[in-house]
Amino acid sequence: MTEVLSQDEIDQLLTAINAGDTEPEDFRPAADSRKIKIYDFKRPDKFSKEQIRTVSIMHETFARLTTTSLSAQLRSMVHVHVASVDQLTYEEFIRSIPTPTTLAIINMDPLKGNAILEIDPAITFSIIDRLFGGTGEGTKSQHELTDIEQSVMEGIIVRILGNMREAWTTVIDLRPRLGQIDTNPQFAQIVPPTEMVVLVTLETKVGDVEGMMNFCIPYLTIEPIIGKLSAQFWYSSVRRNATTENLNVLKDKLATVDVNVTAEIGKINVPVRDVLALQIGDVIRLYNTRIGDPYSLNIGSRKKFLCRPGIIGKKMAVQITQKIDELGQDEFEELASEGDEL
Repeated sequence: MTEVLSQDEIDQLLTAINAGDTEPEDFRPAADSRKIKIYDFKRPDKFSKEQIRTVSIMHETFARLTTTSLSAQLRSMVHVHVASVDQLTYEEFIRSIPTPTTLAIINMDPLKGNAILEIDPAITFSIIDRLFGGTGEGTKSQHELTDIEQSVMEGIIVRILGNMREAWTTVIDLRPRLGQIDTNPQFAQIVPPTEMVVLVTLETKVGDVEGMMNFCIPYLTIEPIIGKLSAQFWYSSVRRNATTENLNVLKDKLATVDVNVTAEIGKINVPVRDVLALQIGDVIRLYNTRIGDPYSLNIGSRKKFLCRPGIIGKKMAVQITQKIDELGQDEFEELASEGDEL
């Protein structure tokens, strides 16, 4: 805030200047402390901080899934985690990766366009060496992949894409497919050099070998779902999917639980002395039951269905004729009360 000087203060300043005690140059305007951010119109920011944060959270899930799947497949300690998520031009991304390297062109169906998964050569050859029975140390010499090595990496990348699909389910039902594998970045021109991309950098460690995996997604590819990358949408999707997933898990678990199913002809209270006196040929009169009435099929202790007795082969069986809930409890009790004793 600007400070207003009094008349006495102004007179004192003028007196000091006239007397030579103070030079006019000493009175300079205060420096502007406002922070100025330089904006380059040649590489505009297409992604907000919130969207970048959401992409980072999604790929943290992807990193955990990839850590588990690669550790199981390679039978070695594998660690993958998100190092950074940045936006830059496609040309800057291409210049930042080595040659040769492993470049997988990914079809992002149902999104339009392609993305790129780049795997550091050190990680690539460590994985190949491990799958070929080695210790996973890889090789220091950098060379293009042979046909056999490329086939092996295709299997690894397909497994990684499965993890990517699962990590993206909160936003879109992504079905990523491997198109081709290149080793020269100059041959992988999926978008113009000046097009903005989001680059997810994943620090990867296989055994003692460390390197990077980069997942490059052009803005043109991700633009149709850019509105779904808000934190509010993502968290609501996570809660909704978690609830559905929990219900499905419970249903699967309950489907394997054994329950007692009993076909009940009728009921009667009989003293113990009468039970002890029962002999072959004795007749027991049941309450509220008549010939031809359907049986009650009980699941646990609850009456659930009406059924009729029968035989299948040499085994006794019942045929379900109606659901008791459809009758209503009052109607069922009325049906039961109309029966005559045998």
